[in-house]
Formats: sequence, C-alpha cells, structure tokens
Amino acid sequence: MTNYTLQAIGHVESALADLATAPRQPDEQAPPATLVIDPSLADACANLRAGDEILVFTWLDRARRDVLRLHPRGDKTRPQEGVFSTRAPHRPNPIGLHRTRIARIDGTRIHVTALEALDGTPILDLKPVLSDSVADR
Repeated sequence: MTNYTLQAIGHVESALADLATAPRQPDEQAPPATLVIDPSLADACANLRAGDEILVFTWLDRARRDVLRLHPRGDKTRPQEGVFSTRAPHRPNPIGLHRTRIARIDGTRIHVTALEALDGTPILDLKPVLSDSVADR
C-alpha cells in the first residue's frame, strides 16, 4: 500500500473528552464546538459565513486502526459487518466526516452548532455542503 502524509489544519475544542460516552452522530446530542484553524491558514477561511453548512474532516486520533469487522454500534446482538459498511471510528484510516453548521466565526475560530468529535481531535479539512447557494464557489 502507498503511504501519504497529511497535515492537520487545526484542532477541535469541545466539551467531549471520553470516546466511550461521546455521541456517535451529531443528532445524538452532540454539543457545540469550536474549530481552531491554524492562523497561517486564515486566508483559507475567507468567505465562510455563519449559517453555512460544512463538512469537517478529522483524524480520529484515539480510534483503533486494526479493526476490519465489528458489531454495528457495539451491539453484539447484531451480526458483524465489514468496517467499510459502517460509520464506526475504528478503521484502517480513521478519517472522521462531520456535517455541521457554522454558528459564528472569530478570526480562525469557527464555532459550530454540533460536533461529535472529541476535544483535541485534529482537523484535516473543511468543505462546504453543496447547495444552490454555494455550488458556484
């Protein structure tokens, strides 16, 4: 397999600290959070606005990388599935994908409405959710 190098663009500030008790999806009572982007990337934040829906790509740094099969949501009554057919954080490349909405922006601190990532989680990238209003960006 080919190796690639990724560089974090920032990190998450969140009240979530424990992987075992963190919500698994944003609609499962994920709290507001702040995306702290490296100040050297301030120009990359241009044109982000409060109200925008964004996709946040994270590196799930506390996830296991050796998991290939698992019981969905840890429920042993359900049959095991291949990890690629689930949203489980434990996977060969633990890349998190989070859909959220920007509440406000303070420089390179982007406050979002709900995020199920743990405090300190590295951020890899941000992308807009495509809609008619952002499709031409």
